[in-house]
Amino acid sequence: QVQLVESGGGLVQAGGSLRLSCQASGRTISGYAMGWFRRTPGKERELVAAISRSGGSIYYASSVKGRFTISRDNAKNTVDLQMNNLKPEDTAVYYCAADSDFYRIRRSYANYWGQGTQVTVSS
Repeated sequence: QVQLVESGGGLVQAGGSLRLSCQASGRTISGYAMGWFRRTPGKERELVAAISRSGGSIYYASSVKGRFTISRDNAKNTVDLQMNNLKPEDTAVYYCAADSDFYRIRRSYANYWGQGTQVTVSS
């Protein structure tokens, strides 16, 4: 199976930027669609962005469109999330996820999950 480890989270002021990285091991991610989810206490898990196997299809939640960019490097077995112009509402634990089906990820389902990385945006 594939293991996923997120990094790059931290504390940043509103308007700042962070870049999250998901490092996969055990299996190549070339066979998987990848996604970034986030979870805030008391709220449903939200799909932030998703990308298909070769990057031909990309999805962004309306709340982050124009501010976040998802990218993948299959050779390095990584998926990144560049987050610009961060807002306090972006504060959450961010999770990397993988699934064989891009459209299943669009429905907020994935077979494999990372442990999460905390992003905190202060006002």
